[in-house]
Amino acid sequence: MSDGDTERDGDRDGFEAGVSSSQGDPRVLIAMNAVLSTLFAWSIVWGLSYLDFLEFGFINVATAAILLFAMTYLVTMA
Repeated sequence: MSDGDTERDGDRDGFEAGVSSSQGDPRVLIAMNAVLSTLFAWSIVWGLSYLDFLEFGFINVATAAILLFAMTYLVTMA
């Protein structure tokens, strides 16, 4: 091993220690939850409209996104 390898190992230990003690910003988690819930709701409603079970529209996508967001939030925060 060269001296450069030992420096990288020391940096990695410091990074892992910093990440393990960090709780993160809850606003980022909420924003990610909102975006991913909306995309997932859009795909679910689109698939159900393709199968003629549900009409594809803004209200249906928004309702599904809100339900997914709330369910995900409750499961992860409880």
